[in-house]
Amino acid sequence: ASSSSSSSSAMQSQSKSQLRSKSGGGEEEEEEEEEEYEEYEVELEKPYGLRFVKGRDGGTYIDAIAPGSAADKTGMFAVGDKVLATSAVFGTEIWPAAEYGRTMYTIRQRIGPLLMKMQRRYGKPADASELTEKEIIRGERNAGVISNKVREIQMQNYKRKMEQKKQREEDLREGLKLYKDAKYEEALEKFESVLGSRLEPEEASVASYNVACCYSKLNQVEAALSALEDAMEAGYEDFKLDYFFFTDMASLNSFLLSEVLVVMRWLNSLPSICNLGFTNIYLFSQRIRSDPDLANLRASKEFEPLMKKFDESFINENAINAIKSIFGIFNKK
Repeated sequence: ASSSSSSSSAMQSQSKSQLRSKSGGGEEEEEEEEEEYEEYEVELEKPYGLRFVKGRDGGTYIDAIAPGSAADKTGMFAVGDKVLATSAVFGTEIWPAAEYGRTMYTIRQRIGPLLMKMQRRYGKPADASELTEKEIIRGERNAGVISNKVREIQMQNYKRKMEQKKQREEDLREGLKLYKDAKYEEALEKFESVLGSRLEPEEASVASYNVACCYSKLNQVEAALSALEDAMEAGYEDFKLDYFFFTDMASLNSFLLSEVLVVMRWLNSLPSICNLGFTNIYLFSQRIRSDPDLANLRASKEFEPLMKKFDESFINENAINAIKSIFGIFNKK
């Protein structure tokens, strides 16, 4: 702790205002489009307020900045900026950013202030999935071929998306195998790599849950809590919609079912709301509270407050009363 503190002021003195220009260069005339990227350094305390995404080059890029967060208050970060290096897990050593999974592992587990060396990309998206028209035209010119550009763009982008999907599936399989072999740090890299892609909410929820389990096994409670919160937030909107549908169906009061879970499953089977996953959310919450892989996490005093943050908004006394009034399942004589 003392070594982190002693380096803090030194790091901060060379951060924020320390900007260096770096030329992108290029010999061909077309390469005039290569921007000159500035580099900057910023030191942050947790929670950082940054969300990251994996770029097409495997690097780590800023995907979103939480308003009012530590990162936002620096005024330095912008969406699309690339991570070049970060503090090591502990101490004052600086590690060059490796591939996405390893970089995220380091950021999540960092003990003390996090120094980040960044490359300013002027809002240019990392775009992990699609080739731009400019890139297609440049490739065609270099090959001496001019073809139907729109069709080429579509084909290239479709191919890349399929490759990414295949890679995600492979990383997930490898991660699960490593997890079963108790190689949790290696599994983390695979799961974090999956999480770095632009996923659907349900995919993000599963990937974040796997990350939380790994950190729990490593007894890295703070990182596990962060990942678990991400998993729950990924399904938060569906959870909210499920509640509204569930409590606004007074016309169904002729159905007297004996258990709340049966009601949930029945509602989940209706065509109008079959994709909202109420039962899945309920079971997901129960799994978190009983999964042996999260035992270390549940022992933390911060676990229950996190669960209540999501539970109390929807599964509360008002919700139970609504269920009672609609179905009368607790008022049988």
